[in-house]
Amino acid sequence: MTGPKGGYYKAELGEPHKFDPTFTGPVHNRGCTDVLCCVIFVIVILGYIVLGTVAWMHGDPRKVVYPTDSNGQFCGQKETPNANKAILFYFNILQCANPTVLINLQCPTTQLCVSKCPDRFATYIDMQYNYRRNNSYWEYYKQFCKPDFNNPDKPVSQVLRDEDCPSMIVPSRPFLQRCFPDFITRNGTLTVANQTSFKDGHGKTRSVSDLREAANGITSLLDAKEVGTKIFEDYASSWVWILIGLVISMLVSLIFILVLRFTAGVLFYMVIFGAIAAVGYGIWHCYWEYSSLKAKPDSDITISDIGFQTDFRVYLQLSQTWLIFMISLAVIEAVIILVLIFLRNRVRIAIALLKEGSKAIGCIMSTLFYPIITFLLLALCIAYWAVTAVFLASSGDAVYKVMSTLPDCKYTNLTCDPETFSQSNVTKLCPGSQCTFAFYGGESVYHRYIFVLQLCNLLVFLWLVNFTIALGQCTLAGAFASYYWALRKPEDIPPCPLASSFGRAIKYHTGSLAFGALILSIVQFIRIILEYLDHKLKGAHNACTRFLLCCLKCCFWCLEHLIKFMNRNAYIMISIYGKNFCASARDAFFLLMRNCMRVAVLDKVTDFLLFLGKLLISGSVGVLAFFFFTRRIPVIQEEVPSLNYYWVPLLTVIFGSYMIAHGFFNVYAMCVDTLFLCFLLDLEKNDGSASRPYFMSGSLRAILNKKNHKRPEEKRKGRK
Repeated sequence: MTGPKGGYYKAELGEPHKFDPTFTGPVHNRGCTDVLCCVIFVIVILGYIVLGTVAWMHGDPRKVVYPTDSNGQFCGQKETPNANKAILFYFNILQCANPTVLINLQCPTTQLCVSKCPDRFATYIDMQYNYRRNNSYWEYYKQFCKPDFNNPDKPVSQVLRDEDCPSMIVPSRPFLQRCFPDFITRNGTLTVANQTSFKDGHGKTRSVSDLREAANGITSLLDAKEVGTKIFEDYASSWVWILIGLVISMLVSLIFILVLRFTAGVLFYMVIFGAIAAVGYGIWHCYWEYSSLKAKPDSDITISDIGFQTDFRVYLQLSQTWLIFMISLAVIEAVIILVLIFLRNRVRIAIALLKEGSKAIGCIMSTLFYPIITFLLLALCIAYWAVTAVFLASSGDAVYKVMSTLPDCKYTNLTCDPETFSQSNVTKLCPGSQCTFAFYGGESVYHRYIFVLQLCNLLVFLWLVNFTIALGQCTLAGAFASYYWALRKPEDIPPCPLASSFGRAIKYHTGSLAFGALILSIVQFIRIILEYLDHKLKGAHNACTRFLLCCLKCCFWCLEHLIKFMNRNAYIMISIYGKNFCASARDAFFLLMRNCMRVAVLDKVTDFLLFLGKLLISGSVGVLAFFFFTRRIPVIQEEVPSLNYYWVPLLTVIFGSYMIAHGFFNVYAMCVDTLFLCFLLDLEKNDGSASRPYFMSGSLRAILNKKNHKRPEEKRKGRK
């Protein structure tokens, strides 16, 4: 910690506190910490780059972007026979159970790339009957047949057996690059092309509802697409006003933080005394209800006498209910008053630190814009992880499996070779079976371990994200520590404290930050695996397994939040003393344990005021946006754009305002936490003497009845 005029007291283990007049701010004479973890971290990053390169070499995102036909060819891929055929057509959509099978897995019917979806009802039987008189019937129908099939005279039974052509086609429209029936509801009746029934090509008349069952959920998805189009239109016409609303929220957040030095105490005590008054009114109301009911007959009936009732209004007719309410509120009132009485000094310290935090940010305004750097780094991590995951998922060669409509075919789902399938016995034992594309995979070592590589991709991604957050916390902590340990503020604050702190964190403490981030990432990784197992076991009836899994999830949730809290304070200590992660975490832990009541009070007061500020900012900007987008501000009524849904820009402004306030207040919370740890160190290491003065503000010294004694030369200057 710095001494008078920006000096520093050395406080190494076993050494007396010696004044070092050449030192300013947090320790500068540092060495690299947790070097081994730093080396491992760099190696992992290089390995992650190699993993991304290998995935890029083997993967093909077109397998995700483009639908694939039964031959494993992409629909719509340039420089292929399917270049102008970007839509996937299902020969018999009735064999598909639901859209999740259509989109994610495979439907047991031939799938073909086409240039457009059918626009009419037709069957192969009708086409074969009519094409001899008019060849246009065949010309239209054959675009939905296999490309190499051009024999409309082939017997219908053989065509349907070999699946050369679909038995029927129905009016469809493309959705997710796939042809789905064009459902329209007219007067409450489901129709396709104004028809409620159709021929299935096998001599039967089917209801349109059968198509609906086969494509269950598609109608709602199409409606969602229409709503999405309208929402996009609303964004396109109102984005300027949304941006203005977000800028207003940014300015309000900045002003709120800067004026907290004047309003923190007022806001806190206003809410506290408001809560006391509200609880007091509740006690009076409960007593009034209790007295009124006590005077009525049968007032001695208790809750146990009437037992459990689904209509809870019954309990409000009992005097005992209001007596319980009154006692509960009285206890709450007593607790609030006793906390204020016995913890008043700690509350005053917390409010003083909040005010000091506002001053610190006012002196180092650049810290408010550091979250932009964090956001850009996080965006880079997320983008790299997502691209790597897509390339890994799309790695492999086409795998073909036997698809049969016969329920007793023993070859179903077995792998096959499409080039030799027609000569195999499968077509004889399972008539109508097809060797169709199933998915992408392989038998090489790389393909066998793709799932493991995806897990590695996830773990390294979590590590990089947590390291980015840790770097931001350590950088901000170093900047605010420079403010606290300056005896004369702002004169003794070193130049460019934020940039200096960022440089120290990268140059000396990459290993320590990576160490803390790794511990947190492992816990988060285990939590993700537990969530995955819980999702898979939702249908299980083993109550013991579910209970054990629930307990593990709860324990790891608590562990994650504990580690986040400890890491945050460890990074603050690293930014001040420059020790390794374990030593810093240990020092921070024992420092906080020696001041646990102050920690609890400061934490709750800070959380309460910042949450109040977030609600105030997002709520006020939201109300302003509501009046604007609903044309209730006469002055600018004509400027409001025409919208399909006014709640689209409104919710965007509210959510965006909350996130902007959250970003600003995260910096403020880090500032307060840093000043608090510095304050505790100041109390323990200094005594207010001329050689070891307190660095805390005058308001904090006044609350604690502490004083700084002037040095002899300062006294002589004062007398002159």
